[in-house]
Amino acid sequence: MTICIAGTEARLEGDWTLTGVTRNLDSLALSLQQLESGSGKKLRIDCGQMEKADISGLQLLNVWMQCVRFRGVEPTLVNVPVKLRHAMQVLVGYCLMDTCPKAA
Repeated sequence: MTICIAGTEARLEGDWTLTGVTRNLDSLALSLQQLESGSGKKLRIDCGQMEKADISGLQLLNVWMQCVRFRGVEPTLVNVPVKLRHAMQVLVGYCLMDTCPKAA
């Protein structure tokens, strides 16, 4: 599990299951330090490289996104694979889906 941030773009990669996130928990804190705080700023979060996710990983993603909001930045999930979108709806509900644009 990794989060790569460059400007107003973030890319989520790898294993977002309990195993993956516990191995790389420090990367979440480091990624928050990379964010430039400020009201009205936006962060596009590309989920296209997430290999797998479970309830633990999705809950942690939700908490991380709340921390992003506390820094004055509004996150939006993009490029969410259909299977991951379904898992978000089933496992976590609308707390993540309200930051994810509707599929075409």
